[in-house]
Amino acid sequence: MKRVHSGGEFEAKIGYCRAVIAGGFVHVAGTCGQGNDVTAQCRDALRIIENALIEAGSSMAKVVRVTYMLPDRAEFEPCWPILAEAFGENPPAATMIECGLIDPKFRIEIEVTAFVG
Repeated sequence: MKRVHSGGEFEAKIGYCRAVIAGGFVHVAGTCGQGNDVTAQCRDALRIIENALIEAGSSMAKVVRVTYMLPDRAEFEPCWPILAEAFGENPPAATMIECGLIDPKFRIEIEVTAFVG
């Protein structure tokens, strides 16, 4: 098992890491991005996730499962084109959950599991 740390502010506060590689898969923690709206945050979260996947020896093309968490499900549809572009010809199994996030400024949190190898 290997752990990937990003140095994000919540890692030390809460006690987690960006990703864990175990059993042939990399499990990337729920990730929020920065930005003024849901689409900017979505793009930034995907950038952070992609960097973690690369560091773990994987890629966006190897994502097998994704969970999207939003405080307002109405904000999900504007993200669809961004998500379709990010996963392209390799769409993962997906779930969207409407829920509260750690801070009201966050409009989307994304969690993925990807194959390594």
